[in-house]
Amino acid sequence: MTPPVFAHGSLRLYLLALLEEQPRHGYELIQALTERFGGTYTPSAGTIYPRLSKLEEEGLVTKSTDGRKTVYEITAAGRAELESRRHELDGIENEVTDSVRRLADGVRAEVNEAMRSLRAELASAAREAKRAATDATASSASTGGASSAAGSADRGRIDVERALQDADLAVAAFRQQLRTDLRTHRDRVRPEAVTMLKARLEQVRADVLATFTER
Repeated sequence: MTPPVFAHGSLRLYLLALLEEQPRHGYELIQALTERFGGTYTPSAGTIYPRLSKLEEEGLVTKSTDGRKTVYEITAAGRAELESRRHELDGIENEVTDSVRRLADGVRAEVNEAMRSLRAELASAAREAKRAATDATASSASTGGASSAAGSADRGRIDVERALQDADLAVAAFRQQLRTDLRTHRDRVRPEAVTMLKARLEQVRADVLATFTER
């Protein structure tokens, strides 16, 4: 089970610290937290707004309407509480740093595992295709004749089509699984993970192409 990003009560204090910097609406608070976590964690609206409502009930923040947006601003009481608990903010920053590292490790592990699976599937398909081609050549050599040659050619084409189908299935399965993973962990998707994914996919493609020139 993944540990919570913030310890009990820490997010509440962290929101006050963000509002001390400047008034913000809810989405801006979500964006600010996402930036602090390097994109590895994005709190949901269901996480942020109930806490803002609680802070408002306690008189620690006020809200006003700016067009269609609701802007939250820290009050004097909020500043006083934040000041009295200022020493706790360093601990919260350490929590954030640890959480960023943990979430980033999770992203890397998930991508690495997916890429290992894809490479294994494609390597297996390539080996099967080579084995089928070798068997077809041996069969042609042992039987001889135009009819046998034609039969071997047909078998070769069938084996190639089967290998292509296996490769298509492997790629499709990987794509579907990764799409599911991205949706499941949408709050953790960050640009660095996408860059890493693209680089690994290019490497897999290069590895597969290299098998086409093997003798």
